[in-house]
Amino acid sequence: MTLLDDPHHDGSATYVDLRGGEGDAPVLGSRVGLRMASSPQDPIDQVWIRTTYDAEPTYHRCTREEDGSWTGSIPVHNPVTHYRFLIVRGAAQEWLNGAGLVDRDVPDAYDFKLSAHRSAPEWARHGVVYQIFPDRFARSEAADHQPTPPWAVPAQWDDEVYFESDDPRTPLQLFGGDLDGITDHLDHVAEVGADIVYTTPIFPGESNHRYNASTFTGADPLLGGDEAYERLGKAVHARGWRILGDLTTNHTGDTHEWFRTAVADPGSPERGYYYFDDRGYYECWMGHRTLPKVNHGDPALRSAMVEGPDSVVGRWLQQPFDLDGWRIDVANMTGRLGAVDDAHEVARAVRRTAEALREDAWVIGEHNHDATADVAGDGWHGVMNYSGFSWPVWSWLVDPASPARPFGRPVSVPRRPGPAVVATLREWQGTLGWRATANSWNILGSHDSPRIRTLVGSAGVHRVAAGLQLTMPGVPMIFAGDEIGLEGVLGEDARRPMPWHRRSEWDDATLATYSALTAVRREQPALREGGLRWVHVDDDTLCYLREHEAGSVLVTARRAGGPAVELPWDDATLLLSTEPYGPTVPGAASGGPVVTVHAV
Repeated sequence: MTLLDDPHHDGSATYVDLRGGEGDAPVLGSRVGLRMASSPQDPIDQVWIRTTYDAEPTYHRCTREEDGSWTGSIPVHNPVTHYRFLIVRGAAQEWLNGAGLVDRDVPDAYDFKLSAHRSAPEWARHGVVYQIFPDRFARSEAADHQPTPPWAVPAQWDDEVYFESDDPRTPLQLFGGDLDGITDHLDHVAEVGADIVYTTPIFPGESNHRYNASTFTGADPLLGGDEAYERLGKAVHARGWRILGDLTTNHTGDTHEWFRTAVADPGSPERGYYYFDDRGYYECWMGHRTLPKVNHGDPALRSAMVEGPDSVVGRWLQQPFDLDGWRIDVANMTGRLGAVDDAHEVARAVRRTAEALREDAWVIGEHNHDATADVAGDGWHGVMNYSGFSWPVWSWLVDPASPARPFGRPVSVPRRPGPAVVATLREWQGTLGWRATANSWNILGSHDSPRIRTLVGSAGVHRVAAGLQLTMPGVPMIFAGDEIGLEGVLGEDARRPMPWHRRSEWDDATLATYSALTAVRREQPALREGGLRWVHVDDDTLCYLREHEAGSVLVTARRAGGPAVELPWDDATLLLSTEPYGPTVPGAASGGPVVTVHAV
């Protein structure tokens, strides 16, 4: 038997019949039909679906169909419904949950999940995000006339980036990219194949990253101000695309007008916006005194920042800026301090405000470890999925000799074989749930991490990573410059300026790969909405099927050459190969790292 013969279920429409639900959200009080695939030759005697009704386990019997699959239904009684399959063969019993088959009793952590809360909007789930760090992306002609602020260390576009954490110039080095520079280069974004523009913060702040905002009332004049941001938004929307802002709800900068008032006047309402003690000491983000933490337990702060149309969240979703949603910085820490935990309410408030102003708003939280408890309900639609996508992919493709420094850990990225990587992917998909996984960002790198090219060490392996990013469940987020092979050993070094005037240095083959992958993703519903079924896994090969009623897609990724893999699709149609020497039929031997995509 092969992996395709194993009992299988996932949360996609191939296996879940919502029977009148809204999008991929079931209606409370309804019943949802579920299907478990299995081989007709598998001697299964019984299948039951175990769910919880007000936290009490209940069992619902399934019926075997002619094709060998099993079908049943469960009630949607709670806003988030957990379930798993109990498989009986004679005296033997197995569970099938989101992490796969287990032959012992296990906790509910990996149970499949159905959420009755609205999902992310369709444009978000079907899109490709392009992340831009404004200071390093592009300079317009107007940028030459901007004065250098007194806090900045001025840099020319070709200067070396200061990136060591103990170098005081690192956050202050200013290259002068601006918003009109982004607008001028939207044709490049189109060539990559992205249709959602996400910029890191555009608020004024005494740093090149602007996460230490001094105000939320306007765009930084150094970036061109409100008028330039309005021009960018209109240009993005004119192409039928979307634009996301970046907001830190966990802290402000110490130069922020709220904080300055709070320090100057202990009797002011703004004093309650922050955590001050009787000595005047204030809480801040991870010990950084320039980043005072805000207090979401204060009603006035919530009103100013996250609640209602006049809040920071609400204001920028309206004209003239017309943002389509937010990426929330440090979402995992927002509203959390010691015994205080208002994180869920903050997430709900952000989403309530956004959806009241834009029915199809999208809200993504930054989270670089286990976001399970934060994504099942009516808060963040999804997260930047470092744990459930980035780390497994990095650990499969990393070059052990790479100088890249890991993001979020004190030791290097380990190199792991295919089975361990797939086990990791399945466990994270299980604990996050199918929908949250599909709504979250597949990230190969960001402004906080090393560049994928530096991590994997070669163009061929980089293209394998891109193939996984664009074909696995989740929304691809491409960090500007990855598509042309930019390098960087850690996050600050990854923020090197885009070499627009050094076109000969671009990796055109990798750019073409990204363009081809985004095109295939857009053409194939299975790559946007299909399920995920593992077909073959060995140390150097990952092969999976994205199942969809409109046609399924088979993806084979190899990090090194190897023997042919026997697969049951002789008539598959090649849609894409990331390398010219790649196989033209499923499972064929490959001379090097490659991803192939076939219609089956």
